Formats: sequence, structure tokens, C-alpha cells
Amino acid sequence: MLRAPLRIEPGHPALAGHFPGRPLVPAVLLLDALAALLQREGLVLAVVESAKFLQPLPPGRDAWLELTAGQDGRWTFRIHAADAGTVACGRVRARPQ
Repeated sequence: MLRAPLRIEPGHPALAGHFPGRPLVPAVLLLDALAALLQREGLVLAVVESAKFLQPLPPGRDAWLELTAGQDGRWTFRIHAADAGTVACGRVRARPQ
């Protein structure tokens, strides 16, 4: 299992417009964090097979990302917020760099 902290700061440029008055971390930033964790292990995110975004993640909230290896380059992921439970989950496929 791979695990990494995840925190998107309120000043991140991708947050502009997501959404004024009630900012939320866009899903693409969550998937980018997942890709970065795989890259640290010498892997490239090839396919997002499934992804469910269960609840919003506000900027500045402490969270963590967990990846569990499966077969044929498949990985199961979960993103948890420290005080809100599971934010997102799904399955991806990765290949060596």
C-alpha cells in the first residue's frame, strides 16, 4: 500500500472559480495527486477505470491518499479527509515509466 498526505492550499490557482463563496478542490487536482504518487514509485497513470467523488474537499483541509496494488497494473485508490471520511475512491491502471 502507498500512502501520502494531501492538502490543496486555498491560494492554489486552480481554485479560482471552483466555486466563489464556497471553494472546492476540483477532481482533476485529486487525480493529479494520485498520478504524482504513482510517479514517485516509477509508474505512470495510464487509465482511470472508475472514480467516485463522494463528497467535496474544501481547500486547506488535511487529507490523505491511499493506493493499493492489484493485478495487471491496477490500483485501488481512496482519498480520505481527516474529519469527513472518504472523499473519493476508484480504480486506475498504471504502467512503468
